[in-house]
Formats: sequence, structure tokens, C-alpha cells
Amino acid sequence: MTDDKLVLILKCSICVGICLISLGIYLHNFSEMMEEMGVTGIIISAVCVAFGMALSLPTKMYLTFILVQREVEKQK
Repeated sequence: MTDDKLVLILKCSICVGICLISLGIYLHNFSEMMEEMGVTGIIISAVCVAFGMALSLPTKMYLTFILVQREVEKQK
């Protein structure tokens, strides 16, 4: 797998993670259906946020690491 494909996959992963975080926040704050579900609704919105964090945070660090390495190689 080339670096360009890996960077694209990581960027997509970050976007999906941010979308899941946004969905979880929307469900928790604005969805009446989640309010009616009670604890189950809170768990559903929390799972969306948790998976979003799991997708977005580590990939940001790894993507930054890859881009820094690429810059170092270009400077050499």
C-alpha cells in the first residue's frame, strides 16, 4: 500500500469519526426519540461518540507522523 492510499484512508477515517461524534451529540441533545428511550438512548448516543473518538483521535496522530516523515524526506 502506498503512502498516498494510506493517507486517503486515514483522512476518510477521521471524517467518519467526526461524523459519528456529531451524530452522537445530535442524538443526545436534539433527538426526542433518544429521550423517550431513556437509558438505552443515552447508551446509543454515547456509543456513537465513543466510536467516533476511537476513529478520529489515533488516526490524527498517525497521519501527523506520516506527514512529518514525508516532509523530512523531502528536505533531505
